This record gives sequence, structure tokens and C-alpha cells, in this order.
Amino acid sequence: MFAPALPSTSAAPFPPIAYLLAGTRRYGFRVRDALAPAAYARVRLGPVLGVAIADAYMAAPARDERAFPAYAAFCRETVRQYHFLVGRVEFGGLGVAVRVVDEDPYPDVESMVDDVRQRRLKVWASAATGNPHPYLSDGENDMFRAVHDVFGHAASGRGFDPHGEEAAWLKHSMMYSPQARRALTTETRGQNCVQTFHYGGSRFPEQKAVLLPRSFTDPRSVCIEGGSV
Repeated sequence: MFAPALPSTSAAPFPPIAYLLAGTRRYGFRVRDALAPAAYARVRLGPVLGVAIADAYMAAPARDERAFPAYAAFCRETVRQYHFLVGRVEFGGLGVAVRVVDEDPYPDVESMVDDVRQRRLKVWASAATGNPHPYLSDGENDMFRAVHDVFGHAASGRGFDPHGEEAAWLKHSMMYSPQARRALTTETRGQNCVQTFHYGGSRFPEQKAVLLPRSFTDPRSVCIEGGSV
């Protein structure tokens, strides 16, 4: 297990995109967001919890049928979010044009955010990564990559570093039901912790369709610099 000392600060936060903040509030009006928008800048990935999450992910099988109901809910809700993302503005959507490409389209989060501000987004095709998902189709995975970049990162004002991924997980989790949120946790928080603490940031982990312990889905477990959720 690789357990580096994480930096006390992450890549510089940026102002969340206004139309996304309004859109996520409108989409998830039944759920109270865990944090005020400005507080996402203070989210940190705690190393003790991060190592525990990474250990649980690495110990899990590649797929577990007990996880399938949560993944089915996750797929349904992701598709709904995607249609909200790309839907025409005059019909209540956000009007973001998504294009799937065969290589990593953005060298950094700033490049992605510049595109999203102009209501466009490029997504690295799941089929081109050589890391197939045991439950999601490539199309479903591409839709998830799109909504997570937008509703997780661009709407929280956080980048792709380990702390930013933790903030993006927390922000995006507010748009999912409790059942689907458990699959989201595996897909984002789980994989981020493995990449950070098991592989030292050098590679992306094998994708799995499993559920991590329920406590890892709890927003109250998040480390907030200078406070708590």
C-alpha cells in the first residue's frame, strides 16, 4: 500500500460555473446540498480514511451481484442527468453539447472548464481506455464521465487532483438517490483513493461493480479544512 503524505492544499479552486449551480439546485431540489458553494474549496481527502477506502476497493471482487440493484439505479439516474445536461435550454435542459473523443481531451481542469462555460464538453471514450467496466456499457460510462465532469467538478469548482476528486464526489452525490449513491461512491471516491494511495497516482485502477462499506458513502466522513460537513 502506497500511503503518501497528501499536500495540505490542492490545486487552486476556481469559481463554480453559475448556470451549473442553478441547474444542480433545480435538478436536485428535494435534496439539501451538504455544503455551501464556497465550502467545496476546503474539502480535503483525509489519508486515514482514504487508505481504508482503497483497501476495501482492492479487496473486493471485480463484480458482486449484490451490487447490481444499486448499479441499475445509478445507470437510470445517470441517463436522466445526461439528458438534463444536453437537453435544449428552452425545454428546461442545460444545452451542453457533448462529444466523445478517442483520446484524453483536456490537459488540465481549466481547459475543461473553458469548454463547459461555452456549453460544450469533450469526453474520453470508455472504449478507448482499455479498462472495460463489468456492469456499465461503454455508452453508459461515457454518459457518466460527462455528468461527473460537469456536475462534480465544474459545479464544485474543484479539479482532478485527489482533493478535487473528493470534492467532486461529494458535490455529485447530492444528485443521486441513496441507493445509486453507493455505486457512485465506488466509481469515484473508491477509484480515487486506490489511484492515490495504492498506485501513488501512477495508474487508474481496474473498474469494478461492487459496493463499499456503507459508511464510505456518508457525507459526514468528508474532511473539511477548518470545519466539518
